[in-house]
Parts: sequence; C-alpha cells; structure tokens
Amino acid sequence: MSAIENFSGGCQCGAVRYRVEGSLRYPHVCHCRMCQKAAGNYFMPLAASSRAKFEMTRGEPSWFQSSDDVRRGFCGRCGTPLFYDIPDADFINITLGSLDEPERVKPEAQSNLGSKIHWFAELDGLPVEPEPVPDGNRVPVNNRQHPDHDTAKWPPKESET
Repeated sequence: MSAIENFSGGCQCGAVRYRVEGSLRYPHVCHCRMCQKAAGNYFMPLAASSRAKFEMTRGEPSWFQSSDDVRRGFCGRCGTPLFYDIPDADFINITLGSLDEPERVKPEAQSNLGSKIHWFAELDGLPVEPEPVPDGNRVPVNNRQHPDHDTAKWPPKESET
C-alpha cells in the first residue's frame, strides 16, 4: 500500500469523530458473518491504524463485545459502525465507510470468503435506477447527516443551517 497519510472520520450524526495522524494498514473487505451483522450489510471494509496515531476528537463510541477478544465500536446515538477493536492490540481497525474521504482507501484484500454472499459478483449486472433530475421548484430535503469534515460544533444552531 502506498503511504496515504492523515485521515478523519466519524458517524452519520456527528456525535462521534476521530482522527488518524499517519497511514492506514491492511485495507480489506471482511465477509465473515459477524462483520455482516455488525455492518448490516454483505461485508465490512476495514483498515488498521496504530493506536498511538489514533485519537477521538468528539464524543466517545459505545461498545459491543462481539466475541471474547473483539469489541465493536459504534455511535450510540445514530448507530453508525465505526471500529473493530482488539483492546490488547497496538492497533484499532476503522470502518472505511466512516472516513470523511472513503475513496482515498482502496481495499487490497478480502477475508473470510467462506461467508461471502454467493451472488455478490453479479451486482454489477443489475439494472441501474436513473438519478433524479433536479427540480428547481422543490425545496431541498434538510438531512441531519454530519458533513464529511471536522466541525467546531455539531449540530449547528438553526440560524446556521
């Protein structure tokens, strides 16, 4: 992996934010059943950060002890999966979808293929829904998703939106 440095990310609502000062190691897609359940998806993309280079910048995650050795960190407010953690290890795994710029990290491997959904490779052959055409008369939907960058505070006051 080329050395891509410095990352930030967090949950969908912005209550939990983190930063990595350094590179991410072993970006991969895990297909195990535990990761499927934890992500609520067919797989979970993860990469490791040195614990010494990792810091929480807002809030604290909630934790679920998913096995004897592993706990999973998530936002207790919105439920976003954030971390796969082995507390005694010198690293923490971050969910790549929680990064502010997930496209910067391309998975280099897959693991636990025994649980991979057998038809997953066929997804590119499915019909594609057309993108909605912008309507100048429609009022934009006010979503409550935190922007993909650090903010001084969140949520903003009504007058700031």
